[in-house]
Amino acid sequence: VLVEPEIPQNCGNIARTCAATGSRLHLIRPLGFDISDRAVKRAGLDYWHLVQVQDYESLPDLFAQHPEAGEELWPDSWLFFGKETAGLPEWFRTAHRERCIRLPMRREARSLNLSNSVAILTYEALRQNGFPGLTGTGEMAE
Repeated sequence: VLVEPEIPQNCGNIARTCAATGSRLHLIRPLGFDISDRAVKRAGLDYWHLVQVQDYESLPDLFAQHPEAGEELWPDSWLFFGKETAGLPEWFRTAHRERCIRLPMRREARSLNLSNSVAILTYEALRQNGFPGLTGTGEMAE
């Protein structure tokens, strides 16, 4: 779940991660970019059709449509990421404090790129669940 994402390139990279892993992409408005078919085609996102994308007017709208997203689920988990300039809203972090995960890093680095953070946590969640639905293909798989 991307909450009010601002940078289209980050969303494109995250959509590619979703396409590669079979993960769904949930977008919370406002968005800092256009996701219409025309805009996606113009951006050359040739993998967009592989991603299940749903957008919502707000976090309460997402929770109304998917109450399970607020439950203590680790399998079939929901990963929430805040916008690039501000992170997740404080009320959300406070309400779900026990479920917040911090990626350790050097203080001087300030932060990781949003799409990198999404890839790290997505693959860790998939690893913990045995990479369901993903194949070990390729010459190094065996």
